Amino acid sequence: MFKIILAVFAALYASLAMAAVEVNTATAADLDTIKGIGPKMSASILDERKKNGNFKDWADFAARVKGVGEKNSVKFSDAGLTVGGKALSGAAPKAAAAKPAATPATAKAAAPATAAAPAKKPASGAK
Repeated sequence: MFKIILAVFAALYASLAMAAVEVNTATAADLDTIKGIGPKMSASILDERKKNGNFKDWADFAARVKGVGEKNSVKFSDAGLTVGGKALSGAAPKAAAAKPAATPATAKAAAPATAAAPAKKPASGAK
């Protein structure tokens, strides 16, 4: 019986630990629970929110807070941060789309090296 009660409390604690943190209502302590946000970043977020009001969306948040760009927005969203009650939409597909885009560029870079090889054939002299 004790093990069941302990398991229930552990599950409840785990669900609370994974709860989303809304940037427009969070305290410094709440923001510090997000991986990648420390005391300095949370102070910047709170200062910006106090000066100019709530953040409208992720783009507004990233534009107004120094140090928050596209990469950090994805990380913060994955760690449970929300803006206006919403996680960053399309965070995972953007990261997945960026990787295949890099592959064709690598293939194109390899093509000029192959093109350099035919230049040696005329040097051997067919005349």
